[in-house]
Amino acid sequence: MKTLKFRKNLAEEILAGRKTATWRLFDDKDLQIGDQVELLVWETKEKFATAEIIALKEKKLQDIKEEDFIGHEKFASREDMLENYQSFYGDKVNWETPIKMLDFKII
Repeated sequence: MKTLKFRKNLAEEILAGRKTATWRLFDDKDLQIGDQVELLVWETKEKFATAEIIALKEKKLQDIKEEDFIGHEKFASREDMLENYQSFYGDKVNWETPIKMLDFKII
């Protein structure tokens, strides 16, 4: 089964029902609508839920709009968003980088 890892604080938001979306760059898992995925706590690799991907769209980081943040945590600024993804994926991330936006539901 495919997995998605989340920082502990985001895992808590998912379990509380406030976070229902995740954005991924350089998708090496070929995530698709209908996929069932195990959700893991990044720090411990412990499974905390199983989810199904129910919607998917792709766009460049520069094209993200306010409505794209529904179900996803917000950033203090667009620059903060870019720096956040660079911290995870390195300096190969720029405004032209494609991002996969996934909506999911706990099953």
